[in-house]
Amino acid sequence: MKQALDTSVIVAALDGSDPDHAACRTLLLSAKFVAWSHALSEAFSTLTGGRLGIRIFPSVAASILREKVAPRLAITSLTESELLDAYEGAEARGVRGGAVYDFLHLAAAKNAGSSRIYTLNVADFRAIYRPGDPQVVHP
Repeated sequence: MKQALDTSVIVAALDGSDPDHAACRTLLLSAKFVAWSHALSEAFSTLTGGRLGIRIFPSVAASILREKVAPRLAITSLTESELLDAYEGAEARGVRGGAVYDFLHLAAAKNAGSSRIYTLNVADFRAIYRPGDPQVVHP
């Protein structure tokens, strides 16, 4: 059974001060997961100075993602056509602005054949969830 992770789980697995760190770290180490390619960019952004206030050197963040995270992931992408199809379906799901990134994590997980996606942002994902999407699960 393929399972997916979003960025929130990846970052929490790396951030020892996150309240969900232990659960996310255990989950990340438990199997190989599918992740949308953008998850690595979001994680890099967060680790090097994003909204959570974590500020590690970019070279360190890159090394952590390469050595600790990437081996645990099967990276999936969305083609131009898949992106445009998702954008066209966004309005019906109430997706606007930054919610598009959660929506695209969900679309990539679905396209990869994942049965579930783990996220710390369950309410955000459930707001855009439709039958046939991967099950949205908190670690």
